[in-house]
Amino acid sequence: MADVNHTAFRPGTFLLVGIPGLEKFHLWISLPFFSMYIFALLGNLVLLFTIVREQSLHEPMYLFLSALTVADLLLSTTTVPRMLAIFWFRVGDISLGACIAQVFLIHFISVAESGILVAMAFDRYVAICNPLRYVTLLTHSVIWRIEIAAIVRSFCIIFPMVFLLLRLSYCTNRVIPHSYCEHMGVARLACTSIKVNAVYGLTVALLSAGIDVVFIAVSYGLILRAVFQLPSAGARRKAMSTCSSHLCIILLFYTPAFFSFFTHRFGGHSIPRHVHILLACLYVVVPPMLNPVIYGVNNKQIRETVILLFNPIAALGAAQPGCRQLGCFPAVCKFAVGRFCVPGGIAEV
Repeated sequence: MADVNHTAFRPGTFLLVGIPGLEKFHLWISLPFFSMYIFALLGNLVLLFTIVREQSLHEPMYLFLSALTVADLLLSTTTVPRMLAIFWFRVGDISLGACIAQVFLIHFISVAESGILVAMAFDRYVAICNPLRYVTLLTHSVIWRIEIAAIVRSFCIIFPMVFLLLRLSYCTNRVIPHSYCEHMGVARLACTSIKVNAVYGLTVALLSAGIDVVFIAVSYGLILRAVFQLPSAGARRKAMSTCSSHLCIILLFYTPAFFSFFTHRFGGHSIPRHVHILLACLYVVVPPMLNPVIYGVNNKQIRETVILLFNPIAALGAAQPGCRQLGCFPAVCKFAVGRFCVPGGIAEV
């Protein structure tokens, strides 16, 4: 029997089990995941449509944000639908090709998103530390080159993983204790040595996300130094408010990623497996869900543009003379007389 279990072959399918140890709660776990996924889809699509539709948002910060939105949509769509199929219908079978494709897409999108966050940090650095050269440095052609560079870098880093997995010979054990395919989860099913896979996975994490975090930290160190040198408290608050959304997204992206990475390698015996898997599942759905909310709440220009695009009453009010100049909320402004919005009272400037 032992010989059968260790017979090397290339299996037609693997079996994803969802969240091991919590199988009887899969239906209940699926409800918040489904809700978060729908919210992520709607939020990111609305944000992307708003940026594409509104000419005034075709600025470097928002163009980088649109790239981040596309990455969020791809990351959640690559993982969550299959995850829900496991939770709802216990359909965990996945072919070798589809599993390796999912490995590539998940890691490729994650590394590309990390590169986009670095680009967004550079954008904030130029805007605050060198504002007079902001328009000349970050032209549309430069932005496209930065985004293409992030994609090419991610492809070059992650594509070798495909060959590292295909070179392995797999045993009859084809059960993956996870909700989606990831590099080391698939590699551990092999009968042959996976030392190269382990070393490469660690190197990728340190040389992509690790270096990106260093660049982001340096950028925000220079930003903070420039902010504290501003003459007035109001100017300092305004400068930091432009960075708050990006800082929230950085923490939302890297905190669960590094926590899962380090606990998986150095705290595996002290933290239950289902906690690892649950955190990994949250990582692919929570940031995509919250990123549009963070920018929608903190960014006045996006918030007002969304209102104008999706609220006909607000758009009608905004079209009235004088209302926008006075700062009235468009949905309740009929027209402006002097310092007054009618109806709506005194304009809040």
